Amino acid sequence: MLLLVAVIWGTGFTASKIAVESGVRPFWMMALRFGIAGMALLFLIIYHKSKITKKEIAAGIVTGIFLYAAFATQTIGIQYTTSAKNAFLTGTNVIFVPYLCWIIFKKKPDKFALFSTLLAFLGICLLSVDMNELGSFSMNKGDIYTLFCALFFALHIIALDYFAKIHDTLVLAFLQIVFACLFSIISAVIAGQVNFGISTQGMLATLYLGVFSTFLAFTIQTAAQKYTSSTKTVVILSTETVFGALFSILILNEQFTSKLLIGCLLIFAAIIISETKLNFLYKFRRNVI
Repeated sequence: MLLLVAVIWGTGFTASKIAVESGVRPFWMMALRFGIAGMALLFLIIYHKSKITKKEIAAGIVTGIFLYAAFATQTIGIQYTTSAKNAFLTGTNVIFVPYLCWIIFKKKPDKFALFSTLLAFLGICLLSVDMNELGSFSMNKGDIYTLFCALFFALHIIALDYFAKIHDTLVLAFLQIVFACLFSIISAVIAGQVNFGISTQGMLATLYLGVFSTFLAFTIQTAAQKYTSSTKTVVILSTETVFGALFSILILNEQFTSKLLIGCLLIFAAIIISETKLNFLYKFRRNVI
């Protein structure tokens, strides 16, 4: 389920680029995608006659704040830094999650979790950063905003890991989207980004983001996190970078490189280690002996 989310988010990079290039302003795009997703989830809430409790509203506010904050800081950050650095620094959330879980829940990650997050981080680095620029890699205010984005995405995953196990996942998915939409609308109004005159191409791209990258993806993620840990979640979702690169090659005709292949293989290895803890090697060794 989480791998499907990563595939959907991978296509979302292309849809976001098309929407922005078609004139859809960033905060307004956030408001529209969350609004579309919220309406779709509302129909499901009504159909299933789901009841919303005060505790679920509180959980929705917390997860919604982290979700909005992650997208908002990413949106602000990309205005002052390159898209490659923005993608790379956003991907550092794979490093934050196990240590934040350790700090918040006192759950020390095992060696496999730590090693898999490191491998995923290296894979993201290869996919996102020009090796020729590493020697002059420096931080500007856009990079700092993007680091906060990574932190908020990590906190969102951890919050979902906690709340999804004790609340109705459909209700939780709906509430986090609603509050993220509300904060996005406020931001769009303050920033003067409200624009109803969107081109057909921009609207189709935004509609895709709302239905698939938001409604479908976050609903699936919320349900999936009932059955796995935060660290496994973030490692699997790191394949978003892989699928983003692949769809950029297929749709936007970007170049395939050996660096991209190695980055993909590192992230794939991270998922294998995180999911199996290399138990299949121990079984193979016992069988051989």
